[in-house]
Amino acid sequence: MSDTVEEVTRAQLRHGLRIATMLVATAIVFGLGLSNLLRYLDVYPSPLTQLAALAALGAVLAGEATLLVRGRSWGRLHGPAIALVLGASALSYVTLPDGRTSTGVDWIFGAANWVGVVVLLDRPLRAAVSFLLAHELTALLHLLLLDDPSRAGLARFATGSVTVFGFPLCVAVVAAVMRSLSAAAATSRGEIERVRVAEAVAAESHGRRQRRLAALSATTIPLLEGLADGSLRPEDPVVQRHCAIEAARMRRLFAEADTVADPLLHELRHCIDVADRKGVVVELDTRGTWPEPPVEVRRDLTEAVLIVLATTVSRARVTVMGSADLVSVSVVADCGEVSVPSPATPGVQVEALHNDDTVWMEARWQPIRQRTSRSPW
Repeated sequence: MSDTVEEVTRAQLRHGLRIATMLVATAIVFGLGLSNLLRYLDVYPSPLTQLAALAALGAVLAGEATLLVRGRSWGRLHGPAIALVLGASALSYVTLPDGRTSTGVDWIFGAANWVGVVVLLDRPLRAAVSFLLAHELTALLHLLLLDDPSRAGLARFATGSVTVFGFPLCVAVVAAVMRSLSAAAATSRGEIERVRVAEAVAAESHGRRQRRLAALSATTIPLLEGLADGSLRPEDPVVQRHCAIEAARMRRLFAEADTVADPLLHELRHCIDVADRKGVVVELDTRGTWPEPPVEVRRDLTEAVLIVLATTVSRARVTVMGSADLVSVSVVADCGEVSVPSPATPGVQVEALHNDDTVWMEARWQPIRQRTSRSPW
């Protein structure tokens, strides 16, 4: 929220600087520049040329005002606009009376510079500096080639250049500093966001590890403690069955951290791998497509499979069927009677059938869909 407020504030400052610069340029062009032009209109060899140069600067300022109202920048029109300003400057100097460079008659010397800065205010500082140098060079060439470059004329040009070049350059520097501050702020904000994301990922990973440890502490740790203190015998078939179940659960927990396209099938394959290591032939069949179940649901769906596979003698068949409304995981195996696990997640149902040495067990999950009632009107 604070980042958004800061960005809006910086945008408002940049917009305000554009408005202020345009108002200054308008006041100079149509205030000081136009008054000098009208005062010395009879001095110019071609007054219409001077008026055309003034109209060109006015057109650029009108374009800036239109862009400000629409909240846009010059974009690809930067080049044509600057070319129009420099062309107006050159046109004015072509019809400037001799010996009048950087005087009151030379109205465009202190006007075109501001118009160019208005156009280049959102561009890098080097663009504004290049334009101001080009504008200064135009006046200097007129002084050297078309005027009598006397010491007084050169001194007058140098004195006038302090304000003609310096003041617009200060405005361009302020705009460049504001842009650099905005870029630095955006970079800092990005770094802060990356640190926050890294911290959130680390916290989530730590939480997952804690949950896995809690899941193992209820069944796996007591089994390991029993084997360690000798209260449980490894040759006991019941202990072997429990070990196989816990091994499958551990592999399933490890598989939950993997990033795969279908987590349910990925975790089932890890459960099947435990049976494969015992020499049991396990077939896996999939039919249909289904939404990705949450981790808790996947544990309930795979729990029935790993319990049955832990006691399978020689063969088993695991079938996964799904649609948008139902996911079913079933297993048929030649094993003795097994206990039916109680699902911990609402919406998961487990059923089992026993026939001699064959057991069929199925876990079904029906996703809960959010239904929204719509008015017929």
